[in-house]
Amino acid sequence: MISSEAKKEIDFWVSKYPEGRESSAVMQALTIVQKENGGSLNPDLINEVAEYLEMPAISVQEVATFYENYNHKPVGKHVVRFCHNISCMLNGSDELISYLEEKLEVKTGQVSKNGLVSVKKVECLGACVGGPMCQIGDQYYEHLTKEKLDNILEDLT
Repeated sequence: MISSEAKKEIDFWVSKYPEGRESSAVMQALTIVQKENGGSLNPDLINEVAEYLEMPAISVQEVATFYENYNHKPVGKHVVRFCHNISCMLNGSDELISYLEEKLEVKTGQVSKNGLVSVKKVECLGACVGGPMCQIGDQYYEHLTKEKLDNILEDLT
């Protein structure tokens, strides 16, 4: 269920679009609902967003499955979105992802035993000049090395 607080926040975003274009707020609505529900979406939540925005459910499902920032299963408190597109890959992202998986004892797509971290490979985060890079929350971390990853992980609580 979408809370009244989440509906107010969604309404704020809906108000930014012309009448009849409420569906333009679908990405923000999904983000708000995902955040409110522990960091992931399920089919019921996607359908509720569709109903609230008066959109076909399949249209909301298409958005929710196209973009990498929506999670469809439970995630850790921190989601490490690691770019593995060409620029990052050529600069060692695959090796760093393997290092991260070994260090955290978690495979890509899973949650660490302590529930703190999930690792997710994404196609592109739009920071090719800084590769290899990852995103945790709203923060980008660029020009990563094993040492930089270790420092980043130490700061996650």
